[in-house]
Amino acid sequence: MGRSTQTQLGSSPSVEGGEEDTSRNTRTRTAGALACMVNAEVGAVLSVMRRNARWAGRYISGDEPMEHPLIRNLKSLRRKIFTWQSSEPGWQSVNPSVYLSPFLDVIRSDETGAPITGVALSAVYKILTLEVIEVKTVAVEGAIHGIVDAVTSCRFEVTDPDSEEVVLMKILQVLLACMKCRAGIVLSNKDVCVVVNTCFRVVHQAGTKGQLLQRTARHTMHELVRTIFSHLPDLDPIPSAAVKSTDGTENGNIEADPHRISSEEKARNQANASTSNGGPGITGRGEDGVPRASERSEGDSQAEGATTRKPPRPPSREKMALTMASKGEQDKPYKDGSPASEPYGVPCMVEIFHFLCSLLNITDPGGPGNSLLAGDEEVPLFALGLINSAVELGGQSFGYHPRLLALVQDELFRNLMQMGLSFTPPVLSMVCSIVLNLYHHLSTFLKLQTEAFFVYVIIRLAQGKYGASYQQQEVAMEALVDFCRQPTFMAEMYANFDCDIICSNVFEDIGNLLSKSAFPVNCPLSAMHVLALEGLLAVIHSMADRIDSLPVSPHAGMANYSDAPEFVPFWTLKCPSYSDPVSWVDFVRRQKYIKRRLMIGADHFNRDPKKGLEFLQGIRLLPKNLDPKSVACFFRYTTGLDKRLLGDFLGDHDEFCVQVLQELAKTFEFSDMSLDAALRTFLESFRLPGEAQKIQRVLEAFAQRYYEQSPMVFVNEDAAFTLAYSIIILNTDLHNPQVKRKMTEEDFIRNNRGINGKQDLPREMLAELYHSIARNEIRISYDNGAGVPEMTHSRWVDLMRRSRSSTPYIQCDSRPLLDHDMFAIISGPTIAAISVVFDHAEDEEVLRSCVDGFLAVAKISASHWLEDVLDDLVVSLCKFTTLLNPMGAGEEPVVVFGDDTKARMAAVTVFTIANKWGDYIRTGWRNILDCILRLHKLGLLPARVASDAADDAEAGGDSAQGRVTAGSLSLAVIPSAGARRRPTGLMSRFSQLLSLDVDEPRAQPTEQQLAAHQKTLRTIEACHIDNIFSDSKFLQAESLLQLARALIWAAGRPHKGGSSPEDEDTAVFCLELLIAITLNNRDRIMLLWQMFYDHMAGIVQTSMVPGLLVEKAVFGLLRICQRLLPYKEDLAEELLRSLQLLLKLDARVAEAFCERITMEVMQLVKANAAHIKSPMGWRTVSSLLASTVRHSEAFGPGFETLSFIMTDGAHLTPANYVLCLDAARAFAESRVGGVEKSIQALDLLAESVNCLIQWAASSSDGSKGDSDSTNSKPETRDDAILDTQSLGEMWLRLAQVLRRVCGEQREAVRNHAILCLQRCLSAVENIHLPPTIWIPCFDQVVFVMLDDLLDAALRHSPKDYRGMEGTLLNAMKFLSKIFLQYLGQLSQLPSFRPMWLTVLSRMEMYMHARIRGKSSDKLQEGVPELLKNMLLIMHNGGVLIQESTLGGDSLWELTYTSSSRRRGGQGEGDRPDTGRQAMTDIPRRRRMCIVGVREQEGYLSTAVAEGCNAHLVYMIIVPQYVQIHGLFFTSMRLEYRTGIHVGCFRSAHAFDAEMMFKTVGMFGQHCTFSLWSWEMLVYVALQQSYKGDLSEILVDP
Repeated sequence: MGRSTQTQLGSSPSVEGGEEDTSRNTRTRTAGALACMVNAEVGAVLSVMRRNARWAGRYISGDEPMEHPLIRNLKSLRRKIFTWQSSEPGWQSVNPSVYLSPFLDVIRSDETGAPITGVALSAVYKILTLEVIEVKTVAVEGAIHGIVDAVTSCRFEVTDPDSEEVVLMKILQVLLACMKCRAGIVLSNKDVCVVVNTCFRVVHQAGTKGQLLQRTARHTMHELVRTIFSHLPDLDPIPSAAVKSTDGTENGNIEADPHRISSEEKARNQANASTSNGGPGITGRGEDGVPRASERSEGDSQAEGATTRKPPRPPSREKMALTMASKGEQDKPYKDGSPASEPYGVPCMVEIFHFLCSLLNITDPGGPGNSLLAGDEEVPLFALGLINSAVELGGQSFGYHPRLLALVQDELFRNLMQMGLSFTPPVLSMVCSIVLNLYHHLSTFLKLQTEAFFVYVIIRLAQGKYGASYQQQEVAMEALVDFCRQPTFMAEMYANFDCDIICSNVFEDIGNLLSKSAFPVNCPLSAMHVLALEGLLAVIHSMADRIDSLPVSPHAGMANYSDAPEFVPFWTLKCPSYSDPVSWVDFVRRQKYIKRRLMIGADHFNRDPKKGLEFLQGIRLLPKNLDPKSVACFFRYTTGLDKRLLGDFLGDHDEFCVQVLQELAKTFEFSDMSLDAALRTFLESFRLPGEAQKIQRVLEAFAQRYYEQSPMVFVNEDAAFTLAYSIIILNTDLHNPQVKRKMTEEDFIRNNRGINGKQDLPREMLAELYHSIARNEIRISYDNGAGVPEMTHSRWVDLMRRSRSSTPYIQCDSRPLLDHDMFAIISGPTIAAISVVFDHAEDEEVLRSCVDGFLAVAKISASHWLEDVLDDLVVSLCKFTTLLNPMGAGEEPVVVFGDDTKARMAAVTVFTIANKWGDYIRTGWRNILDCILRLHKLGLLPARVASDAADDAEAGGDSAQGRVTAGSLSLAVIPSAGARRRPTGLMSRFSQLLSLDVDEPRAQPTEQQLAAHQKTLRTIEACHIDNIFSDSKFLQAESLLQLARALIWAAGRPHKGGSSPEDEDTAVFCLELLIAITLNNRDRIMLLWQMFYDHMAGIVQTSMVPGLLVEKAVFGLLRICQRLLPYKEDLAEELLRSLQLLLKLDARVAEAFCERITMEVMQLVKANAAHIKSPMGWRTVSSLLASTVRHSEAFGPGFETLSFIMTDGAHLTPANYVLCLDAARAFAESRVGGVEKSIQALDLLAESVNCLIQWAASSSDGSKGDSDSTNSKPETRDDAILDTQSLGEMWLRLAQVLRRVCGEQREAVRNHAILCLQRCLSAVENIHLPPTIWIPCFDQVVFVMLDDLLDAALRHSPKDYRGMEGTLLNAMKFLSKIFLQYLGQLSQLPSFRPMWLTVLSRMEMYMHARIRGKSSDKLQEGVPELLKNMLLIMHNGGVLIQESTLGGDSLWELTYTSSSRRRGGQGEGDRPDTGRQAMTDIPRRRRMCIVGVREQEGYLSTAVAEGCNAHLVYMIIVPQYVQIHGLFFTSMRLEYRTGIHVGCFRSAHAFDAEMMFKTVGMFGQHCTFSLWSWEMLVYVALQQSYKGDLSEILVDP
């Protein structure tokens, strides 16, 4: 055997450049070496010939030559070959026929035996394989043709069967070498057909020979087909190929091939197959006029270049070589004189492929396929293998050649479907492989064929119905899985078929089939179930992979299509452009929506046709006014209609139904169809009714339509109707088992004489109709809406016709354009199928596949925003974890979980989903939390599950062993709260297993238990449960809300009492997690705040006894405030308002946690004082601090916090100033901290006046700055410029607070308060307040303090109020100093005179006060001295000066008169002093109190008077000659114990009781008027508000 130097099948060298040959992997041989090789072959042939006596003789009798011509030619060749090596061109210039003809003559000769012929064939094979003959060799075409002609015409004497088989095998070798050598490309189409024909004859003959010859022949046939069709991609496309364009303007589907072999040729080929000199099927047809590559014009090339479906492919060197050779030498004759012939191409491939397809036709009794396939089951596999090889190597090039494509579309696919249903599993497997190759290469041209194959073959067999064996079902399922493994297969099925109104729901059917096939129903898991699962997972993984290629936009694919506002014929809708994904995606989605609505309408129609049509009108798929055409199109293009009801509707005599029938007939295309084929197609769409009249109406409509499109067959419509009716009768007669005497052909022809306009129809036509009906029954009854379970001939004809006008095949890419819609359809069955297999599977590989499927489903659901699907998946997975299942008695849950591989895999999967795609989990959080709570109860959760980001930062690398920090969630349990909690954490749980308790001895754990625990621990670590909460800050808002709701739902309401310790433990753990996610989401705290606050409020307000839950709630709330205040200034008010919940704690709960609450508040204030700016926030803080004065443990931290705020005014602001004053007063008045703390509180109050001084200075500087620059921005909050009135009110409030403390029982505190008040009043000059501030100061502070002290000294026992005598003296000194210090400002006031008289009256009262029943010497001595000093200073200051006019009302006269009266009273001895007597009688008088009953907008709308011992409110009435109700006064002022000035009323008509008591009503104070003429005041005050009898109130003093 020679060495083949060809590296690629079917390749050929370049003609244009011989230098390229050196680049090939060949060995260069010299001319001498080639001559020696050929000489050796000549010698081999001669030596074999000499063995036979016929060729051995040197002399022959008669006139015959000495040597036989065959031997003489061989010897002549031997003499020549060595002369060629000396010539310059060498062997390339020698005609190959010269050195081939001696061998070829031996092969042709019928005188040679098998051994001689075999050696000659070997010689030719060696020459071919040595590549002596190349494309550039002289006369290479004739030489190659001669080899083919000689070998295919081989004649030899058969001496024994073995020799015959050897020769046949060598014939196959030579023919294959001819095709595969470099010069093989110059073979003509006829030569190639002859080669294939000869090889197939050998294959056919080998059936009776040995196995070696059979296998060799079949292998050679495969190689030939592969070699021939590997040349197809190098051929230029035929310009007339109607290739489908992407814009949908060209159909791309080609009619049946006009160059098929006729029936006569088929019969002749079959007859030739029975002889040794002939072969079946091949008739070399090279001169058929098909344009070659070299004959194509430039216009054709341009037209082909415009074909948009042509995939790009680079031109090969072989293709260019062939083109050049054809252009240059196509008209030249061979040098040996033979006629010229062009290289083989598409024509021979068409003939070969057509012959191969005909081998599959088992329905034609006269075809080669039926006779060959009937006797051997390997023959169909062989034929299918040849076709598969052709498709594999031809690939996409079939689509560029219309004749080849037509064979694939029609004959090949029809035969494949027939063989798929009719043969053994190996045949079915090969059929499916071919269809898979066709889908891969030619899917754009095989839209309806692909649908039919899946509907009528694959899905049918995979379902195991209609008599399919288990082996067929398994093969069909394997094929279906192979298709599903194609990345875009299911997407294309959905886009092309499910979204096409007239096509089946292939995608949905495949998805349902795979899902159902994966369910093990009442049986163990089998390979079939796993195989179906693989297909389902392949679809899911393809969708998941497409997500990575292109991010899916939110709610892509969620277009909410609605019914059109007006009727639009749905069968006329067209896609604007199939090249634009945006356009066609929206179109197919719209079509899918319409298809769904049509299916609903079909269901309504099947129940009630009238209501069904009304429903379709309601959804505007039919016009408001029904017209026959619209209804006919609905019947024509809607699947799922009840064919029985449809037939009855169409056959009805109603005029509208008749019109619908006529319009329905117009939707059919009967051109170029036989009558029976048209009738079959027409009756496929509905069931022919049984009544004769209805049948007549149906056939009349059919005949009219058929005559319109085939007028050359019949002379009128009546003829078509009569023959159609006759066919129906014939069909019933031949196929009805009740008819005993069947109609014959002659009967049928005789019955139809003279029906064509009184003329007979052609006998051949009627005979053909008879045999067609006899072979294939016209079935007129079908399953309702289920369609025909097999592909009939009429259905195939209709399919091919529909393929001409079908929409283009949509090719999908790696983008997830329709995945949302697809996944929404199959998600439910997919999850159910994977879950069932996961539940039944025991093999770890299958379990891992299921887990991968779960993760892929989660990924797709999350990417397409299918939250419901993801929730369903989570629910399903949580069930597999077994964490929610009740454990049996004696079972250790940790061991059971550790031993269950499936449960551990499910746990890792569900928590992986929660970590990766938690953004899209909604209600599934509840199931996840149930699992987490179960792990918590078992002590298997990591210690850091409830930690948050700040905790991680604070950890700083320390171990997670319960560090104690302020505000930590890990709080000690109160002894009365319940039983001791179980230790949690992985290591603590494992240590419990290894430890032995002395009180509860336990058996040593076994190795199995230890291994199970280790597996459990590793599983929990792999779950990364802590990341769910620590990374919750990355969750989407809706998912975060659902997680929080799930935590609150899981916590329940155990704080209401009656709950078990486990419930409380669960509630505590959920609360910790809720606090953790709240802290982790501080940047969007407002999402969670209301929910969190409500939950906290529910716990705090309903807890009656101290417990761990309320403890976690209280200090968790404080912790959140501590952590969030620095970051959320806009939320500070809400955070601090939430702390008001602490004021609502039950007394027992508050008592238990008071100290720690105060500590937390102290830390909160110290860390965030600068962030608390609102009055409300400070009010909450001050209220919490004020509440600590009653608790000895909390007093210290509370006072420390207040000191932190007020010391040096560090954190005093206008917002908290007044509140801090009230809190400091509470501490000053509290006896819990002792005198020392009270004095310190007073010092804080006194020092706070420095803040007012600073603010006044800042205000002054700010006002100057504002006057200088009008464009300066005003300051806000703490730096706000305070006006004088605000400063005055705060200063007055400070004075009032100190005044109240001046009434303390403790002497030291009381005296220190007076000193502090003096300091406060003395600092007013630095605050720059107006002089008028002294009027309310004296009225509300100074005089009230003096009266309170005197009242306390007179009314209370000396034991209660010790040292009152010194206190009163200090008060007088305080009055004297303040009055004299600000005498200059006071004297300028309009009310200085009454103020001075009041001072004199108070001094008189103090001087004559009787303490413990006797006068005080200190006061009697000190007060006059103080008065004297005051008079002197006033006189020296020009305030008190005597005027010349006597009896006037000057200050001197008033002072003198008052002093004389006082002196006169002292001189008369027993005569009581009027002023002192009046003040002394105050306690015994009946005091009047105005009490607020109802508050409305800050005012009292109702007031009554009653007697009580409330706080005093003084009203000064100055008589000034103004008469109101018989009394003379001009003005009056009201002041109360809080010290706020209400206002003056200078006119009786302006007097208003509600305004008068406004401030009193706001605070709910009791006010008592105490003065000499109080009846007059009450009368005036109540004249508007009191409606009763004033006599009940006005009591004569």
